[in-house]
Amino acid sequence: MPTAPITLAATDLSSYLPILILVGMAVTFGVFNVVASNLLGPSRTGKVKEKTYESGMDTIGSAHKRFNVRFYIIAMVFLVFDIEIIFLYPWAVTFPNIDQSTPDALLWLGRILFFVFTTVVAYVYGVRKGVFRFD
Repeated sequence: MPTAPITLAATDLSSYLPILILVGMAVTFGVFNVVASNLLGPSRTGKVKEKTYESGMDTIGSAHKRFNVRFYIIAMVFLVFDIEIIFLYPWAVTFPNIDQSTPDALLWLGRILFFVFTTVVAYVYGVRKGVFRFD
């Protein structure tokens, strides 16, 4: 029994050409901007130019001050909620298109409710542990 020839259409490299062109344009743009700013930008140095400058004000004290770990925890909590929104958006777009009379609709709803519930539990845990207090 003869077998059908295997076509390698999925591995055709010409389908990746637009992506390679886009990556090449991005790299060229980045390299061009760095080189142009080094060639065309001002290159004078001096005591005033090398002084630390922050938002129009002279610095007070050392810049090597330790931050409280709570700032980083707040940042992580923000990222968690940001990622949750990223996961909720495709679900919210897809869920109305599911036939509500099928068991799949209830399964989709249960999964997202579990997802939101675990996030709320983590938030409540953080509040009880005092993560959001800056005393």
